Amino acid sequence: MIANLRVVLTTFELDVKQQAVDLFMIFGVVIQPLLIAIMAIYMLLERDPSRGIYVVVGSGMTGLWTSLLFRGTFNINAERFMGTLEGIVASPSSLATVVMGKTLASVTLSFLSMIFSYGLASIVFRFPLTIAQPLPFFVSLLVTIPAFISFGLLISPLMAVNLSLSGWVNALEYPMYILGGFLFPILLLPDWSNPLSYVLAPYWAARVLHATSSGSATLSDILLSWGMMLVLSGIYMAASYRLFRIVLHRARVEATLSMM
Repeated sequence: MIANLRVVLTTFELDVKQQAVDLFMIFGVVIQPLLIAIMAIYMLLERDPSRGIYVVVGSGMTGLWTSLLFRGTFNINAERFMGTLEGIVASPSSLATVVMGKTLASVTLSFLSMIFSYGLASIVFRFPLTIAQPLPFFVSLLVTIPAFISFGLLISPLMAVNLSLSGWVNALEYPMYILGGFLFPILLLPDWSNPLSYVLAPYWAARVLHATSSGSATLSDILLSWGMMLVLSGIYMAASYRLFRIVLHRARVEATLSMM
């Protein structure tokens, strides 16, 4: 247990340093959410300045998802392209432990997008930004972390098992903005699309963060969102465990990991 924790923390530290100088990740985590926030804020300037906190949370969620999607897709594939994947698989530490450290780094850095958006809206545009229910909001942030990490652990082996899926990574970014309810409620979507949102942990994260920040959350709504995030996290972890076994089987038994 201690050894695995040390691996996670070491991987976390190294990946944070790598992402801090990665221009693509800087754009996805900082620049893109700021651009989204600016456009949304300009739309609200004359209509409803009180919705500024909704914009901040929503744009922050877009940065969180962008980072998770792209880093999750290439967490394993990047190691394969650099020729280091076989060494990681052969090491005493499990591949899943290494990927967990990488995913934790992505999720942690992605919260910067929410901080930058908050600063932009409050300082530059002077929007009134107040978190109406601060304690449930920050607890929801803590519950969001394992939910996104488990989702990232599902994405990484899935993309490694089937390389053709990596070509769809750009197309998967914006549908989550819509189905996740990051920038507008899913009630505006057709009824048939709602079940797709319900099986996505990012939707429940956005739902509870929007509600607690604006003050519209009831205790039952908060507990429902937390419970769904935890349940879905368990499902994602179980599915990722199976996918990691497939990756390791191809590496150790079939010796086809580099040819996938």
